[in-house]
Amino acid sequence: MKKVLIVAPHADDETLGCGGTILKLISLGYEVHWLLVTGMSIEAGFSLSQIEKRENEIEQVSRAYGFKGIHELKLPPARLETLPLGDVIGPISNIVDMIKPEQVFTVYRNDAHSDHEIVFDAVMATTKSFRYPFIKKVIAYETMSETDFGMKPEDGGFRPNIFIDIAGTIDKKLEVLNIFESEVREFPFPRSSKALESLAYVRGAQCNAEAAEAFMLIKEIL
Repeated sequence: MKKVLIVAPHADDETLGCGGTILKLISLGYEVHWLLVTGMSIEAGFSLSQIEKRENEIEQVSRAYGFKGIHELKLPPARLETLPLGDVIGPISNIVDMIKPEQVFTVYRNDAHSDHEIVFDAVMATTKSFRYPFIKKVIAYETMSETDFGMKPEDGGFRPNIFIDIAGTIDKKLEVLNIFESEVREFPFPRSSKALESLAYVRGAQCNAEAAEAFMLIKEIL
């Protein structure tokens, strides 16, 4: 059974970026794991009710997808830049070593959120071929409200070169998205069903599919 690791800086990034692909891979028999890098905590300034609500959302989302496992590092959200990079790399490396995935999906480095940049760099450190020879493919996904707002002058922009047809899973993806009640709002908010569905149709038009998700191939070993 082929193993896939989906790395998400925050709960909902995985759904925004590759929810339809996750559902498709699981339906094809892949063993898919969900790695959540950050998590709400009292120490990070969240209330007990917020934490309980998010834990319930994560549990519901995991069941909806059918993940083989959830791996939560619970590092402080929006504060990863305050940590030594090694404190992010180490826990991710432990999960990678334990699962030994063939494919790793991660966020795009030049997203607007600083957590995304740090997680991307950490994932690159934990997918080096000479240390993790079982990893054959590393892929970056786009995250509505972050990738589309990345305005770094030196960035050439998100340029997808992989498209995955999600016509059969787009409806379920949108259902899962709406489990994250605190993160979803009405259009024109970017984390909305309409915005996400519209992006899927645009990506579909780019690859002759009804709906698709787009990715950038970072590395592939054949």
